Amino acid sequence: MSIPKQNVLWTFLCCGLGVAMVSLDNLVVITALPAIRNDLGGSIQQLEWTVNAYTLTYAVLMLPGAALGDRFGRRRMFGVGLGLFVAASAGAALASGIGALIAARAVQGLGAALLMPLNLTILTDVAPPHRRGALLGAMSAVEGVAIAMGPLLGGAVVEHLSWQWIFWINVPIGAVVLPLARWKLAESRGPRSQLDLVGTVLASIGLFGIVFGIIHGHADHWSSVRVLASLTGGAVVLVAFVLWELHTELPMFPMKLFRHRTFSAMNAAGLLMFAGMFGSVFLLTQFFQGPQGYSPLEAGLRILPWTAVPIFVAPLVGLLSDRVSSRTIVALGLAFQACGLGWIASRISPHVDYVSLIPALVLCGLGMTFYFSPTANMVMSAVDAEDRGMASGAINALRELGGVLGIAVLASVFSANGDLTTPDTFTDGMIPAVWTGVVLIAVGALAVLVAPRRRRESRPVEPRPAVPASVSDPM
Repeated sequence: MSIPKQNVLWTFLCCGLGVAMVSLDNLVVITALPAIRNDLGGSIQQLEWTVNAYTLTYAVLMLPGAALGDRFGRRRMFGVGLGLFVAASAGAALASGIGALIAARAVQGLGAALLMPLNLTILTDVAPPHRRGALLGAMSAVEGVAIAMGPLLGGAVVEHLSWQWIFWINVPIGAVVLPLARWKLAESRGPRSQLDLVGTVLASIGLFGIVFGIIHGHADHWSSVRVLASLTGGAVVLVAFVLWELHTELPMFPMKLFRHRTFSAMNAAGLLMFAGMFGSVFLLTQFFQGPQGYSPLEAGLRILPWTAVPIFVAPLVGLLSDRVSSRTIVALGLAFQACGLGWIASRISPHVDYVSLIPALVLCGLGMTFYFSPTANMVMSAVDAEDRGMASGAINALRELGGVLGIAVLASVFSANGDLTTPDTFTDGMIPAVWTGVVLIAVGALAVLVAPRRRRESRPVEPRPAVPASVSDPM
């Protein structure tokens, strides 16, 4: 049955605004970290947690979020997640201490975990097959641009208002999107009707243990009992999670999806790409404000060659993804990203001429655009229709987990080689940390090449009957 073009556009607008809000909050706080430290205090580990508390809950709970959408309705859970995200944003703005801010960021991540995995499924359900690549590419571009614009927007808001406004800005946007989603999105459900509570608990505990151990590895020493117990315990619990998912009748995450080479390759590439990118941007924004002495806005503007490229290039790459090998586009994007970060790592010094970094930042922008635009269509086309909700949750979860691990790993490398006290010691730590990011992204580029050249046509399976948006269905 043909879906009216107007419904497709409204769906894209609702999902796009939700995705933009959630994605902005990935990195918008990074430019504000010095201001937050001055206002609320906090060690570098606590500052990491203002980022990681969000991305960790976001990553860990995204698969359960997709399952909740399948069970209780995707539009309904999209609205619940959006409302929770907006309420937690207000809580973050009102935080009176670093602990309260970290807690609010964790709740923000919970809201994002309910919202984010459903947007691709909702959009895929209404997108005409011949336009699906362009629409999913455009949605991925919205996500990429929002992530990249985070440092610039954060810098502008901190300098002209206050750091609290990077969170307050979500409230009016949410007030617009909530009724719009209720009015314009169609309700649908997936084939899975029960939740895997054991799998959810195991995944949450395992991932938390790994990330906690990495973040505290340098400060507490890698050989300390707490760090070793955290890393070992987390790894053991994750193995238990995999074994449980393989044998339970109703898994939170069907391991069979990893039989698809494209799915496996793109998830590995996404985890590594986000690890290298997030960790590097985390340090780069602080480098511009610390050793370089720029204001938050000036620091954000210095990253503009990176963030502005997707605005101009993303639409073209999205159209090409239906005509040119997506595998080639993504691999090339990761190669661009690795080369750009390698350029930065080789040139960085306390007194580096900013102009010499511009080509590197442009390369990073091209790399991010080439990665984001075709990825969603590749993953959603690689799995059967009944598994699209879980596939969307998986790729978003592993990306966010990559961001958590990237910040933790690169910050640990930084702390092992330098510190925040002087420009020289800062760059002493930053150089090997960014090179670590280069290696991670380069390995991700190789992972993409594992994907088959030809796109697999997914088996169409009808979800449980959709309910038109006009039918009363309380959220």
